[in-house]
Amino acid sequence: MVTRILIADDQEGIRSAFRMILDAQPDMTVVAEASDGRAAIDTARTVEPDVVLADIRMPGADGIEVTRALAGTGIHVVIVTTFGLDEYVHAALHHGAAGFILKRSGPTLLIEAIRAAMNGDMLISPQLTVRLLRRRDLPHESSSVVLTEREDQIVAMVAHGMTNAEIAAELFLSPGTVKNHIASVQNKTSTRNRVAIAAWAWATGRATP
Repeated sequence: MVTRILIADDQEGIRSAFRMILDAQPDMTVVAEASDGRAAIDTARTVEPDVVLADIRMPGADGIEVTRALAGTGIHVVIVTTFGLDEYVHAALHHGAAGFILKRSGPTLLIEAIRAAMNGDMLISPQLTVRLLRRRDLPHESSSVVLTEREDQIVAMVAHGMTNAEIAAELFLSPGTVKNHIASVQNKTSTRNRVAIAAWAWATGRATP
């Protein structure tokens, strides 16, 4: 099944770069582009892509407005931006964004974010996740969940914003093995995604600064 993508960004160079990256993936295709937020909303309603990649700052309508306008349509909006301000992240997620990625995070995370959105999950750039969770001043909670030593290691790494590829390289594991461990942790902790695992890790003291 091929994921159909609309790229909304007011910089032509960014749109071209994203198109090149995404069209090279066997399970993705770019079906439309928009250079402003209003065009993104109108085009999305006409073309009905699976995912819209929206910049946070665009003429006509910003990424938050795009997210709000497309809420409930079945179209997943992933914010891809240079600006990782807390208020932007909170507003985007509040209005139903399926991810929030910094442009400097690189193509691998961009691709992962799209696939996560299609799986009903959510991906936020690791550096933003760690910052947001630390600023929440989460109270220390006790936990009766029993993890293996390897799962404990991986949970701490997830909480510090490491990607599956980075964890695999650090622990000399395959990315698939890391993914399986994370799935096991999600099952044991009743968490839906990496962000929830990270929040749980900080709240239970399994992750420390």
